[in-house]
Amino acid sequence: MNILSIQSWVAYGHVGNASASFPLQRLGAEVWAVNTVQFSNHPGHGAFRGSVFPASLIRDCVQGIEERGVLPACDAVLSGYIGDAETGEAVLDAVARVKSANPAALYCCDPVIGDDGRVYVRPGIAELLRDRALPMADLATPNQFELEWLTGDAVTTLAAAKAAIAALQARGPRCVMVTSLRTEETPDDSIDLLAGEAGRFWRLRTPRLEQSFNGAGDAIAALFLFHRLRGEAAGAMAAAASSIHGLLRHTMEAGSRELLTVAAQEEFVRPTTWFEPEGV
Repeated sequence: MNILSIQSWVAYGHVGNASASFPLQRLGAEVWAVNTVQFSNHPGHGAFRGSVFPASLIRDCVQGIEERGVLPACDAVLSGYIGDAETGEAVLDAVARVKSANPAALYCCDPVIGDDGRVYVRPGIAELLRDRALPMADLATPNQFELEWLTGDAVTTLAAAKAAIAALQARGPRCVMVTSLRTEETPDDSIDLLAGEAGRFWRLRTPRLEQSFNGAGDAIAALFLFHRLRGEAAGAMAAAASSIHGLLRHTMEAGSRELLTVAAQEEFVRPTTWFEPEGV
């Protein structure tokens, strides 16, 4: 399995490609990582150093891969954090090149826009994701806030979440998984994931952990793509969510602020606890 992953990179910690690449590799996938930024650490630490790479660099890297003649063997493109709107255009060009070389390739768009009621990407990026990227996508992995922003609908109930997924599917991605979903039906000590494809919906519930984790969304998007390439949406969500819950629990119990991606790597292959989805 060959996956072209275009997203951010940090030297310290695990977000963007630094969060997505190793789990994919541990499962046996070849990752062609193209980085949109090079930061010292996640900006959530309050300070960071580094730069957003110009779109020309992303285009050059993808063109170089294309010139090796390997794009027909690319099974999927994964995109995450985009530094600016021009970089977004380079990502869309890469998707078009891969799909031209291999029409069966999937594009998984993790529409990184914001969280907790706040948009934190640069101007123009959210609109590009909504209007340009998602119509090209086969899979999408928004969080709850991003689902609401992309569809313009409040998501407070399971029925509203299903309707929002259907509205997003009507714009492009046939398979959508919503991460970190909390509705009126979600118990206080739990967190839900919800996937929809071909008119069917599945909910998966895990215990809620009392800590926030940078990079968890990047990792679960990568794992969901990997497992969806091998099977159907419900099983992909179960495998991805079970692995991520194990990773987060391991990280929290160790008192670490950064994901312990390497130390907890067996969770990607054999999750300690398996969570089954239910049809809803």
